[in-house]
Amino acid sequence: MTIGPDLVITRVFDAPRELVWKTWTDPEHVKRWWGPRAFTAPVIKIDFRVGGKFLGCMRAEDGKEYWSTGTYKEIIPMERIVCTDSFSDEHGNIVHASAYGMGEDWPDEMLVTVTFEDLGGKTKLTLRHSGLPAGQMDDMAGAGWNETLDKFAEALQ
Repeated sequence: MTIGPDLVITRVFDAPRELVWKTWTDPEHVKRWWGPRAFTAPVIKIDFRVGGKFLGCMRAEDGKEYWSTGTYKEIIPMERIVCTDSFSDEHGNIVHASAYGMGEDWPDEMLVTVTFEDLGGKTKLTLRHSGLPAGQMDDMAGAGWNETLDKFAEALQ
């Protein structure tokens, strides 16, 4: 498996950091934006503490569900969140990405780091996704995150 360079996406949102933080960390808010454009998020469970877990479901238009889970490794309120990221079943058990049609080279666990920077009424959010396989899957993950962040911007309205 060839791991690609970290996927890094930076966005500036026209919202105060407190609102951006809450929209990123509150399960009811996350249901409004989690997943690419054509997906809904009917289930989001967050135990927001270091060592706590998240469990989320993205549902495609055809009804197929994609579950993911992770463990929070670092939380610096209003500044930084580091968590693992894995595909899972609906109970939060890690499953290989091939169960969802991803390539065999997809790792079982990756790392997502999100930072929040106050820009005086606006917020700079930087997302770093580490461990993605190089190539087409890396490109797909970037497209998915960009659509997700578009929905996130709408959820801030």
